[in-house]
Amino acid sequence: MAYERLSGRRPPNRIGLGRCRRDVELAIVSDRPTGRAPDTAADFADWIGPEVERMARLAARLAPTADRDDIVQEALVRAWQKRRQYDPARGTPGAWLLAITADRARRARNRRRPMPAPSLAVVPGRVRSADDRVDVEFAVARLAPRQRLAVDCFYFVGLSVAETAAVMRCSEGTVKSTLADARRLLRPLLEVPE
Repeated sequence: MAYERLSGRRPPNRIGLGRCRRDVELAIVSDRPTGRAPDTAADFADWIGPEVERMARLAARLAPTADRDDIVQEALVRAWQKRRQYDPARGTPGAWLLAITADRARRARNRRRPMPAPSLAVVPGRVRSADDRVDVEFAVARLAPRQRLAVDCFYFVGLSVAETAAVMRCSEGTVKSTLADARRLLRPLLEVPE
């Protein structure tokens, strides 16, 4: 009935009616934007403005050897090009922008990864000095890439569990368990002996 009044047509089936009703309810009740990203450059700049600082922090954490400003610039260009693919039903604009930033940082990290020099000698691991009691960077670097991404997003960038899930493209429960696993692995590395 509501579908007919809004569109002037009859719904094709019950599934279409439910989806339309949900979209209409989101449009009326929700505070979130109900369409795509803004089409004008000025509106787009206002739309992304609050997220640029978090994008820069995430880029710096995920690709420390690359220029974070370059990564953010690449992410913003990509976001502008793909702005019509933004779907507010799948997450906030911030989470969408941070997911693009994480992808650009991963690409930058892979581009800058030095090729190992051929050597017959075994290269020893990093030796920690007595003064280097708590080295967070060293400990976080020893995590698996997925755990490192979760830790960087949640603890260093300050994203919520839901936003971290959107960046990682997984469920909130997966983020929570990944963070728990990472904390379990980090605990012995970060303990300070008495």
